Amino acid sequence: MSESFTGRVWILGNDIDTDIIIPTDYLALNTVKEMAPFGFSPLRPELASLIKEGDIIVAGSNFGCGSSREQAPEVVKALGIKAVIADSFARIFFRNAINNGLLLIECPGLSQIVKEGDEITVVPGNHITYEDKDYPIASLPENLMEILKAGGLVSAMRARNGLTD
Repeated sequence: MSESFTGRVWILGNDIDTDIIIPTDYLALNTVKEMAPFGFSPLRPELASLIKEGDIIVAGSNFGCGSSREQAPEVVKALGIKAVIADSFARIFFRNAINNGLLLIECPGLSQIVKEGDEITVVPGNHITYEDKDYPIASLPENLMEILKAGGLVSAMRARNGLTD
C-alpha cells in the first residue's frame, strides 16, 4: 500500500452519510455488485455510472456519518474507488472501510483546493500531490496497513494464520 497512485477526483461535500452512499431501498439486493450502480444516487444519480476503476473521492468533513451499515464502504470499493480522502470521517465508517480494504485518508482542506476531474497523486502515509504541491498526510498504524494490503480484515487474518482463499 506504500506505492503511489494517481487517480481522477470526484468532489463530494460535507456530511455524506451512509444513506447517500447506498440508500436503504437497495440493501435488499443480493450482492454489493448489484447495489453499486445505486451508489450516491440521492445526491448525484449519475455518479456511479461515471466512476472508473482507480478514481478517488475527495470530500469534506464527517464522510460516512449515519448508520453503521457495512455495505456503504463495500459499495464505494465495488465502484472501483481507490481511496476516499476527506477532511474527516465518521469513526464507524472509517473502521468498516479499513475492514473491507478501502483506503481512507484524512487531509483537511484538500476538498476546498482540488477540482472535480483533476488528477491527484497519493503516496500513502506521506503526501498527496496536486498541481505540483505536496499536502502532507499521516500514516496509518501498521496493523491497519496490514489489513489494507491484504484487501480487508478477513483476508488479513486468513493470511496471518497461513490459510489461503
